[in-house]
Amino acid sequence: MLRSLFRRLLKILLWSMAGSALLVLLLRWAPPPLTAMMVERKIESWLDERPIDLRRSWRPWKELPDNLKIAVIAAEDQRFDKHWGFDGEAIRAALEHNRRGGSLRGASTISQQLAKNLFLWSDRSWLRKGLETWFTALIELLWPKQRILEVYLNSVEWGDGVFGAEAAAQEHFGIGAPYLSRQQASLLAAVLPNPRARSAGRPSAYVNRRAAEIRQQMWQLGGSHYLDRLQPNRPDWWPAWL
Repeated sequence: MLRSLFRRLLKILLWSMAGSALLVLLLRWAPPPLTAMMVERKIESWLDERPIDLRRSWRPWKELPDNLKIAVIAAEDQRFDKHWGFDGEAIRAALEHNRRGGSLRGASTISQQLAKNLFLWSDRSWLRKGLETWFTALIELLWPKQRILEVYLNSVEWGDGVFGAEAAAQEHFGIGAPYLSRQQASLLAAVLPNPRARSAGRPSAYVNRRAAEIRQQMWQLGGSHYLDRLQPNRPDWWPAWL
């Protein structure tokens, strides 16, 4: 009986792994119609009896401004072009910082944040962290870096009910995402990862200081030239269609 139960659980696990891999592969080309974070925010609004309208409009890679791409990398994951989903150096630095006390510091990469926002829930738990690791590995294996950043910029939360670069640009600056200036892009990056407590359109002194730091880091990273490093660089044996 136990052996039969084990086989059934193993089959469920294998089918779940295969299904999740197929879903991630499909999203390599198809824009995600919504994210788990959007669903979570909608449910929260119903429970709090404060309905919100979710706003999100997809912008393909070529329509997303380089300023915003570099600003978010500078703010969130400066080794984005070097790691395969997990930044060992950032993890070690965060552990050492947290060991010394003070405010907790995270070390999530853009890929990890995308995995959580796209497929999972926001509460901290070992189960969620394990699933986040699995989806991060799939995303890094099946998507090029450009696609990871493209989906992230179209999915990240930038205010109550505001998801993605296009909705954020309209909400905070009254313009479309392609027209964001360097300063506006740095302000959007500065409110991450806490966009509901901070505003890019009405920045506090902290957000302005953080945005200035990000602009300096954008220059240090090489500006738009950094994006050349995100071109697909797969081994010779890797299928060309991936």
